[in-house]
Amino acid sequence: MFQLHLWVGVAITFLVVAISVTGILLNHKRALGFMPGTDEERSEAFAGALSLPVLVERAAAAVDASVAEAGVDRMDVRPGDGIVKVRFDDAEVTEVTVALDDGEVLAIGLRNDVFLEKLHSGEIFGDGWILLSDAAAIALVLLLLSGLWMWLYPRVRAA
Repeated sequence: MFQLHLWVGVAITFLVVAISVTGILLNHKRALGFMPGTDEERSEAFAGALSLPVLVERAAAAVDASVAEAGVDRMDVRPGDGIVKVRFDDAEVTEVTVALDDGEVLAIGLRNDVFLEKLHSGEIFGDGWILLSDAAAIALVLLLLSGLWMWLYPRVRAA
């Protein structure tokens, strides 16, 4: 058990440190300035919102043509806030925040946290590396259980 605990721990140390550090940074991404924010709060009714294609057109019109041509990666619709965040699939990962009711562009900025998210999950190295992140989680459970066993077994045996 000791040898298993030791070598699994040695094998995944760097991976666990990378996952831990990037996880901490992601937990505080807004405070660290990795995400563009909006100064304006809008809570208009969702029923009066423009259609998603119109909102994407407004967001695309607010950025360089090369960014718009990259296409939309994802959209984060927040009816309670009255906004939609349109994230483009460009190299810099540009995000445009648009008001749902009138299509006004409220903010344009870079999503500096996307790199951390992809590094954290292993996705930055390709889809297969996501499984490595899962393997690290399983190895952590094994380390916890084997460490508990190595601590508990001598005490139970002595009792």
